[in-house]
Amino acid sequence: MKILKFGGTSVGSSDNMRAVMKIITAEREPKIVVLSAMSGTTNSLVDISTKLYDGDKDGSKTLINELKNKHLTVVEELYESEAFKQEGLKVINEQFNLILQQTEGEFSEVKEQIILAQGELISTALFTYLLQEKGVKTALLPSLDFMRINEDKQADLDMIKELIKPILDKAGQQEVFIAQGYICRNAKGDIDNLQRGGSDYTATLLGAALGAVEVQIWTDIDGFHNNDPRYVDNTKRIDNLLFVEAAELAYFGAKILHPLTILPAKDANIPVRLKNTMDPQGEGTLISNETTISGLKAVAAKDGITSIRIISDRMLMAYGFLRTVFDIFEKYKTSIDIITTSEVAISLSIDNDKNLKEILAELNNFGQVEVETDYSIVCVVGDMVSEEKVFSKQVFSTLEGIPVRMISYGGSRYNISILIKSKYKKETLQRLNKLFD
Repeated sequence: MKILKFGGTSVGSSDNMRAVMKIITAEREPKIVVLSAMSGTTNSLVDISTKLYDGDKDGSKTLINELKNKHLTVVEELYESEAFKQEGLKVINEQFNLILQQTEGEFSEVKEQIILAQGELISTALFTYLLQEKGVKTALLPSLDFMRINEDKQADLDMIKELIKPILDKAGQQEVFIAQGYICRNAKGDIDNLQRGGSDYTATLLGAALGAVEVQIWTDIDGFHNNDPRYVDNTKRIDNLLFVEAAELAYFGAKILHPLTILPAKDANIPVRLKNTMDPQGEGTLISNETTISGLKAVAAKDGITSIRIISDRMLMAYGFLRTVFDIFEKYKTSIDIITTSEVAISLSIDNDKNLKEILAELNNFGQVEVETDYSIVCVVGDMVSEEKVFSKQVFSTLEGIPVRMISYGGSRYNISILIKSKYKKETLQRLNKLFD
């Protein structure tokens, strides 16, 4: 069985939904299709929740009506028969009435999660009816019945495996199974989510849970490119990547793939293929444990980075100092991207400054702390110890003249990470692109 995931743009209109239907019915073997909310829906639901947190109930209801009308328009265009049109209208009315119920009384995180889940619940119901109207044997698999995260907000794959199989058995023989991406239940049993981009994660978790032959992530581009087309002209698609290379690119800024997506597929050795909804015949990018390409493969960049330097004589000839520093970041659930050390100083970078004030208050107990913002990490991915070429020399020569704050090299044979001021990002990407010529 294959798992196919389609994002918000792919189901963002009635025409796009019909195009997706053609893709998934081109091959008639059973498959699970994971869908996101219609494009823009989750952003609107976040805006509605923000209004409610601010106490602006009237404003939230205005946004709710606007979003409902958008979905009603899709229903009017999507179905040919009156019977299925009425089913679609029923879904819209029920789910938006549920959203309106959350506006009553004091707003809470539980209510927010209920609101945020509605986008996927609506899109999957509408798409299921579309397939059934066309005579495709289709069953809806409610992701809230099997997708689980634990107390640490991590996916509980063992529980997912235990829950999904009897649900599939109960659904019986079908051509297509539809499941919601993104949404899940937490350890308390409350509605929760896998964070932005979590539909990709849903797909690979299902693939790992069921031993799928392949997971396909369908988007509006034709796979990973070797650079960021927003800043660099004439980028090229990468035909195949190792899991570890794709994970590095996803984490360090390549937006095509959710960073957590790779791990379940890698551990289960299930290939992940990135495909373009607008070009179904294209090969896309294949991610697996095997590759036919060596050498330098791609460059990606991540913005919004904060640089922190801790200078302390207590580091000199001491042990346990790094652990103490790491404990502070762990306490505030803040990941470190890059770290370099000297005898009396630690430099590191983070991409989440939510708890920066509290972190700095504790770090100041250990020495002088310097903080700088407006940095970017540029990540160069490929086989950095290839026998054919010395890529590290090429990379560093290419960056001559660009001020570099930190370099991470050697922690992985597949990645060189460079911390620079964000104002140099475009020039850095363009220079590095010459290495692909």
